[in-house]
Amino acid sequence: MNAQTRTHQMMSLQQAIHAAPTLAHLSDLVAQSQKRLAVILPLLPAGMRKAVRSGPLDGCDWCLLVDNTAAAAKLRQMLPAMKLALEHKGLAVGQLRIKVQQGSWR
Repeated sequence: MNAQTRTHQMMSLQQAIHAAPTLAHLSDLVAQSQKRLAVILPLLPAGMRKAVRSGPLDGCDWCLLVDNTAAAAKLRQMLPAMKLALEHKGLAVGQLRIKVQQGSWR
């Protein structure tokens, strides 16, 4: 088949992700991390929600990314409540880490 007769099939980004096992796994980890964030966001004070993002999920360990040390300190106080809410939804977390992001990229 030469270049002139070859047809190219367009794929959506979702199709491409699911066609590649590594990308599909990464996509699933991102979705699981976002799902956990959705569970804990209602527990946070409204003014703090924009400062918190879901981070990497590594097995049962999950990381929250925060914009500043004040938000990190408040989250650390809330760890027991966040873990309980996650367990209630069947999303148990082994270790919940909080990482301050230097220079917010949003």
